[in-house]
Amino acid sequence: MKIGRHAKIVDLISKYDIETQEELAERLAKEGYQVTQATISRDIRELKLTKISTNDGRQKYALMQNHGVGMNEKYLRVLSEGFVSMDMAQSILVVKTVSGMAMAVAVAMDAMHWPEVAGCIAGDDTIMCAVRSSEDTVKVMDKINRIVSERNKL
Repeated sequence: MKIGRHAKIVDLISKYDIETQEELAERLAKEGYQVTQATISRDIRELKLTKISTNDGRQKYALMQNHGVGMNEKYLRVLSEGFVSMDMAQSILVVKTVSGMAMAVAVAMDAMHWPEVAGCIAGDDTIMCAVRSSEDTVKVMDKINRIVSERNKL
């Protein structure tokens, strides 16, 4: 639930100029996440959100650009815990996830900044990754397999 909520928060702040914790809680409620102010505050801290200025001088939540090792570890965990299977269709990689985890896994994959991946689109339990070539799709699949197998050893 927490990982899915975190992914939804990242999605919401990328789509909307959210200025306050109350506004974030309202948007989450519309998406089916009932949260308290304490939960929102903790999520903001865990996601390392910051406030940045908008063009009109107001403030909004945004992801810090430099997440460091801790955030990379979080992305690796999300990817390995949410991953179920994958298949390729030439330069399209289809990743199956645990139900409700596709958005979180797609955010994790995007955060890896793999040069082979142009971008990801997520549904509930399926991600479509646009990969630059068929050869690159095999490379990305190898990267994912290594991450999942390494994390499963822990």
